[in-house]
Amino acid sequence: MDPSDTRPARRRRGSGAVTLHDVARLAGVAPITASRALNTPTQVSPDVLQRVTEAVSRTGYVPNRLAGGLASLRSRLVAAVVPTISGPVFLQTVQALTAALAERGYQLMLGQSGYALEREDALLEAIIGRRPDGIVLTGILHSDQGRRRLLAAGIPVVETWDLTPTPLDMLVGFSHADVGRAVAAYLHGRGRSRLAAVSGDDERASRRMQAFVAEVERLGLPRPVLIQVPAPTTLASGRRALAELLSGAPQTDAVFCSSDLLALGVLTEAQSRGLAVPRRLAVVGFGDLDFAADLHPALTSVHIDGDAIGRQAAQFIVDRAEGRPVKQRIVDIGFSIVERDSA
Repeated sequence: MDPSDTRPARRRRGSGAVTLHDVARLAGVAPITASRALNTPTQVSPDVLQRVTEAVSRTGYVPNRLAGGLASLRSRLVAAVVPTISGPVFLQTVQALTAALAERGYQLMLGQSGYALEREDALLEAIIGRRPDGIVLTGILHSDQGRRRLLAAGIPVVETWDLTPTPLDMLVGFSHADVGRAVAAYLHGRGRSRLAAVSGDDERASRRMQAFVAEVERLGLPRPVLIQVPAPTTLASGRRALAELLSGAPQTDAVFCSSDLLALGVLTEAQSRGLAVPRRLAVVGFGDLDFAADLHPALTSVHIDGDAIGRQAAQFIVDRAEGRPVKQRIVDIGFSIVERDSA
């Protein structure tokens, strides 16, 4: 590596991992000196420590926490990072991923990142340092530091629950923008004209709602009112959101919610106010959770095949870990609107 080259190291063939030797070359020191700087920094000069630290930052290198003699062996461990385990929307994917990996002799390690990139970065540093055979991530948005670390590690990565033509490595998911447009068309097709949206403030939900609003306007309807609540969303935040919505836009006749839990809150608040659903107010959720069909009225919702996401992610990881080529790196599983009584 040229010390004057400020670009992050690219993945190489073979393992693809940035090594301690790469860091040492970039810092202009011997590998053993770089190792001392990382493990016992008091044994090196401040100048050497600064150069090694800068090289680590530029390459995304994370020290391998496994013993040297084990580093060449497969760990048979896969790490997954989800925003939250308090809400049920990702559970089907986690369960399918766990089962599909177990069938092939792999175990799943689960991390919860919240909805903050800083928390994901901390998890990724801990995960990469333990060299799992694969990493499964939720979404496609990561910090620059996180992307450098993932690319430098040479570990198979599957991004899920989203869609982009330029994934880090492999991807299985669906288009959030297409979801928003489809729900707008669905409600318009059923004669609704005063539409609104209640959404969590996370990036994927926001993208769905932005597309929903744009499609409603394209259809020639008034711009929808959008109420945002903190993620992860809850029944209580759905109740509060509908109260706020009706206070400012009492003529609203349809609400698209970014989660089924929000929709459940909207239904509860509507019933407490004596608003007939769907005659007075149509409600559409997202996620098609198990309880959606059992509500009264049953909840119309966007169905995502979380099981298919988990199983495909597992297949991607196992194929790469065992040296089999992956020809189709992007899988769009799509979605469907399940029509029930609420809309």
